[in-house]
Amino acid sequence: MVSSDWQSDLRKRGYRLTPQRQLVLEAVDKLEHATPDDILTEVRKTAGGVNISTVYRTLELLEELSLVSHAHLGHGAPTYHLADRHHHIHLVCRDCTEVIEADLAVAEPFTTTLRETFGFDTDLKHFAIFGRCAACTAKCAAPKPGSGA
Repeated sequence: MVSSDWQSDLRKRGYRLTPQRQLVLEAVDKLEHATPDDILTEVRKTAGGVNISTVYRTLELLEELSLVSHAHLGHGAPTYHLADRHHHIHLVCRDCTEVIEADLAVAEPFTTTLRETFGFDTDLKHFAIFGRCAACTAKCAAPKPGSGA
C-alpha cells in the first residue's frame, strides 16, 4: 500500500497522487527491481487501460521527485526501485541474472580511493557490477558427470 508520506511529498510539490501514480508506485514497491514493461504488466492487473507511455512519464516524474530511482542492470531497459530504501550496489549474475543488493559500505574503500586520487565523488545508486553469483560459481566448478574427475 502506498504510504501517506508519498502522498504528502507529492502534495508539497504541487502534484496529486493520481490513481496511475499510485499504481506505478505500488508496482515498483511490490516488484523491487522492475523494468517499465514489468511495471506495466503489474499495473494492468488493476487498470487495463494504462499504456507504456503513461508508465514512462510517471516514472520520470517520480524520479524527479526522488520517490523512485533507477539502475542499469544489463543492456535492456533500466530497472526501478523505491528511492527511500537504503542505497545499495547491484551485483548481477551473468549466468542466472540474480540481482544481489550489497550495502554501499562494501564499496567505501573504492569510493575513498576515487575521492582522494581524483577528487571524484561517486554516485553508486545507479551502479551494477556484473559477475557470477556463488551458486553459479559452484555449479561451474563442479566436475562434469563422466569427465573422469
